[in-house]
Amino acid sequence: MSSMSGPGAGRQPGESRDEARRRWLAIRTSIANFTIRSPARLTLGAFLIVITLFTSLLAAPFASSSGRPTPLHDALFTAVSSVCVTGLTTVSTAEHWSFLGQLIIIVGTFIGGLGILTLASIMSLAVSRKLGVRAKLMAQNSMNTSGASALGEVGSLLRIVILTAISLQALIALFLIPRFYILGESLLSSIWHGVFYAISAFNNAGFTPHSDGLVPYETDLWILGPLMAGVFVGSLGFPVIMVLLANRFNTRKWNLHTKLTLLVTTILLVAGSLLWLLAEWNNPKTIGTLSMSDKLIHALFSSVMMRSGGMNLVDQNDIHEVTMLITDAMMFAGGGSASTAGGIKVTTIAVMFLAIMAEVRGDSETRAFGRRIPEETMRVAISVVALGASLVALATGLLVAVDEQVGISRALFESISAFATVGLSTGVSQEMPPAGKYVLSALMFAGRIGSITLASALTMRHRDTLYKLPEERPIIG
Repeated sequence: MSSMSGPGAGRQPGESRDEARRRWLAIRTSIANFTIRSPARLTLGAFLIVITLFTSLLAAPFASSSGRPTPLHDALFTAVSSVCVTGLTTVSTAEHWSFLGQLIIIVGTFIGGLGILTLASIMSLAVSRKLGVRAKLMAQNSMNTSGASALGEVGSLLRIVILTAISLQALIALFLIPRFYILGESLLSSIWHGVFYAISAFNNAGFTPHSDGLVPYETDLWILGPLMAGVFVGSLGFPVIMVLLANRFNTRKWNLHTKLTLLVTTILLVAGSLLWLLAEWNNPKTIGTLSMSDKLIHALFSSVMMRSGGMNLVDQNDIHEVTMLITDAMMFAGGGSASTAGGIKVTTIAVMFLAIMAEVRGDSETRAFGRRIPEETMRVAISVVALGASLVALATGLLVAVDEQVGISRALFESISAFATVGLSTGVSQEMPPAGKYVLSALMFAGRIGSITLASALTMRHRDTLYKLPEERPIIG
């Protein structure tokens, strides 16, 4: 047996392990401190790391059906669209990507659907094995829980969120798999398509594994029904889902967030269905030649999907201009806070509307369902709307500058779809040169990260001043 030599000679194995353990503990402590101090910063970094990882995987030869590497701009666009649960594509999901490529896309969708504050808290919990007070407060804010007891139960609530998300997606898949099998697909293909659609629907992404999308199933409620239910439930948000699971239909125990979310969501669902139906009633390119029942199915499906689902039964290039305008508005509105949906969120719309009505009536306070809404919440709502509108306007201008043939209407539609992480498209994403695809990629990332992070950061931040400046009102209007 040869003797040991060098700087490690004579060192006891126990000492070597102790040093390695100390180094690992030091690294873990550094990461934990960074995590606890700034969960939002961790989230931004985590999303960038995940997007970078998925981009490299999708750019690899094994991810494409042809066995050739995918260009960087297409791989990056698809990775961002997947992780940001958007569903916009520059290449056909069914034809360009191999099975591994589609698997990477849907895994990215599942990860992104958990939500950034939830993801940050989970990572903090995994790394440090505990949540700091600030991390708990941000996680508590994302799940809309309150009180000292709830603060101590954040870790358990995070686990419930994950289990609930997995259970609901599994339930959707169990409805879809038998139908695909009955329609003639093989058992493995039925399972794959059922799972893919379930994850895509619940996480409000518009990815479809069929080359012709959902068009062959445009009147099949066995397939459309679970998809609409998945998108609708996913768009409510985990805070609302948890309140409903705990209190069922006992509305007296619902908090204000749940009441506002369900009320505004219902209003937008009904209004969107009626407006879309009236606008497209006689359009022969969409539903003009269909029966009454099929028209109603199309209208309801479109209303559910255009606020964040991103799946479609008709070509968006065939709808009327007024329908496109209606879709723009619905996409920008989005779904519930802390949900898999995008947009400025329905509670933001509710707070803005209530503030306007209070001003019209001359009330000194903004109220809803026997509760007073603080001014800080209204300032956050205004900030979210202003940020969203600014990002959409900037991106629309850049897209038109990159390709003037696109036109303002289509560029605006694509920009709102990207910002609101919807996934509906008129084909602009595919037609754009690489520069335009990078613009849309940045917009999808900003839409998924920006408004939510801004809202949570402004909610968590409070600075007291020791003095007040003299009051003076500028002229408004």
